[in-house]
Amino acid sequence: MYQQILVPVDGSATSMQGLEQAIDMARLVNGRLRLIHVVDELSAAFAMDAYSGYVGDWVGLLRENGSKLLAECRQKALAAGIAADTILRDNLDGSVPELVTKEAASWPADLIVLGTHGRRGAKRLFLGSSAEQILRIAPVPILLVRAIEQPTEGEKTEAEAGRKPLRVTLPSGALAIE
Repeated sequence: MYQQILVPVDGSATSMQGLEQAIDMARLVNGRLRLIHVVDELSAAFAMDAYSGYVGDWVGLLRENGSKLLAECRQKALAAGIAADTILRDNLDGSVPELVTKEAASWPADLIVLGTHGRRGAKRLFLGSSAEQILRIAPVPILLVRAIEQPTEGEKTEAEAGRKPLRVTLPSGALAIE
């Protein structure tokens, strides 16, 4: 039961919480982890500023950063006594959800542990949901680990005053207006 656990990681707090849960699960069932990172060139291209000038080999940099992230996550699993291997994919070969589910089928995984922001309503509409897409097409069960985001100091002050602040962020190259 859940001996082979696939864990997509992207460096976000939610994916790191997913990794923690996967390590705990693997410890309980004496399982092993496969950590996957998908280099998302398309989102990075959208996030680049057209006026920033020459950016060099940004795809190579994304791959290098993805490799470092996978090494750090693998080290975290090994430090907890959990066997783990890593795989780096490019999303030019398919969408992130497609690549994650293909890996789950080919490895073969017994479970996917996935961190999610748990966005609803307009936030989900504007940003989409990789977790939701993976959930719809995955060949194996999925454990969704939802992050509880803590408000910043400015948000606490605004909330105390009865106003909700307007925040504009650029996560994964997609514009989000909250």
